[in-house]
Amino acid sequence: MSDQPEALDPDYVKHGGFPRYEAADPGPGFANFVTAMRQLQDLAVSADPDTATWDEAAQRAAELVKLLDQFRAPEGVAPAGRVPSLPGMGSLLMPPWKMTKFDADGVEMRGQFGRFYLGGNSAVHGGVIPLVFDWLCGMVVHAAARPISRTAFLHVDYRKVTPIDAPLVVRGRIDSAEGRKAFISGELVDTDDTLLAEVHALMIRLLAGQP
Repeated sequence: MSDQPEALDPDYVKHGGFPRYEAADPGPGFANFVTAMRQLQDLAVSADPDTATWDEAAQRAAELVKLLDQFRAPEGVAPAGRVPSLPGMGSLLMPPWKMTKFDADGVEMRGQFGRFYLGGNSAVHGGVIPLVFDWLCGMVVHAAARPISRTAFLHVDYRKVTPIDAPLVVRGRIDSAEGRKAFISGELVDTDDTLLAEVHALMIRLLAGQP
């Protein structure tokens, strides 16, 4: 299979909503910033300081907003989500997981959910797991060199409670493809390969001009 989506879709470049993004190399400062922000996310939902400390934290956060606000950049220009070497590709939206397999046969990512993703009783919030699966499905399509696709459906079955602060693995692959359609399955497991959740999804290739 060609590693270029044009091999499957000659009109790929006409799918105007999705320019081909290049990987970004913003330097070590960005990596350090994202790491610190992830720690801050965890603390924002777990700290319980006194009122004066909250006031000081709010002031410092406002100063950081003021510093970065002058550097707003369009989608595809800002490095977030475009640094494959970083956990979550450098996007704070995504959990800090790293790609450990990326080829036409499927995708695997490894990581864990911190306190920021807590739903209750040391378990990951149920709404976060579909986010990871949707990210996985997009990566599966990309790894298979299929053209840009949108999620048509994402069916998630929760088999066991997913714990925070525990090493986990998520895997996915294309089960079958019919024209514009790619049917994908995947699973979230722990390091003992115990099934925690599984997904069945349909990704549909965009027509020319579709965003």
